[in-house]
Amino acid sequence: MSDEAAIGAAKGCRLLLPLVGAGVAWARHAAPHMAADISAPVDHLDGADAVAARLLDPVGRAFRHGEERLDILIGGSFEGRLWTASTGHVAGLFEEPLWDIPATGLPAFLRYCRFDRWEDGRLAELLLLFDLPDLMMQARAWPLNRPLGPFIRPPGPATRDGVVPGAGDPAEARESLALVEAMIEGLMAYDGRSLASMGMRRFWHPFFWWFGPAPIGTFCGHADYERGHQGPFLNAFPDRVGGHHRARLAERCYIASAGWPSIRATHLGSGFLALPATGKPVTMRVMDIWRREGALLRENWVFVDIVDLLRQLGVDVFARMAALGPAAIPPD
Repeated sequence: MSDEAAIGAAKGCRLLLPLVGAGVAWARHAAPHMAADISAPVDHLDGADAVAARLLDPVGRAFRHGEERLDILIGGSFEGRLWTASTGHVAGLFEEPLWDIPATGLPAFLRYCRFDRWEDGRLAELLLLFDLPDLMMQARAWPLNRPLGPFIRPPGPATRDGVVPGAGDPAEARESLALVEAMIEGLMAYDGRSLASMGMRRFWHPFFWWFGPAPIGTFCGHADYERGHQGPFLNAFPDRVGGHHRARLAERCYIASAGWPSIRATHLGSGFLALPATGKPVTMRVMDIWRREGALLRENWVFVDIVDLLRQLGVDVFARMAALGPAAIPPD
């Protein structure tokens, strides 16, 4: 089978395995000894039975009549292994608590990003980040400060071409991947003083969209992004080193990366998530999907395991949520 045919087949298999309503398909297409790394509080799982019991069953009970709304699905190879990357939402009535997040009985959207590794047509490895703070905000249960960016539901790509059959033009994919890899190299050139030292304007559209985790928010353009995320983040983690990827792939004008962890840093400054510096070393589970437009990056869907990061900083989000109850800070 050609690389393009293998990618197309893997994407077809991924479409058979939404996070709700596909238990029989998961039993058929997931390898019995698959491994899964899921955002906190689930963390690592070994075996398809554990994935069913600790991931699919809780999500399925919380969204009993839910559906998957898929925004982007791409495929490609990384270090000789076949991956698909996707992002979207589980949507439906939030009818039962999910990992102690209180159910609302109202429509809700559970935002996710996932990477699936395929062997012989079966799912061998799953990496999955939920934006659980987003769901907490929808349930009026987020127990920390409001984000610096607006709390909105991140849309799919403006071009509405995030999910298409086949693998696309390999030359276009190489061009897309090269742009992101050059951009990441620029990020690592930060001199510890000036955001301009990274030269990000070489890589991004002047009014790019950055759709971040709910506790951080959404930003449009360089000035807004630097104010709301990049400045506070680098003040808090000036020694951060990133780009440690378990998977990095491109298809057409889309690029995706996943690291578990992707970033290592020390919490040396204040400002990020309105927290004071702790001096603690941390790791960050991160997933990104970008859309290239011409020679520049135009949209970026970003996932960080905020619950795990806060856990390392000594903040138990779930315990704080339970303690505050209805006094938790609602979204704007």
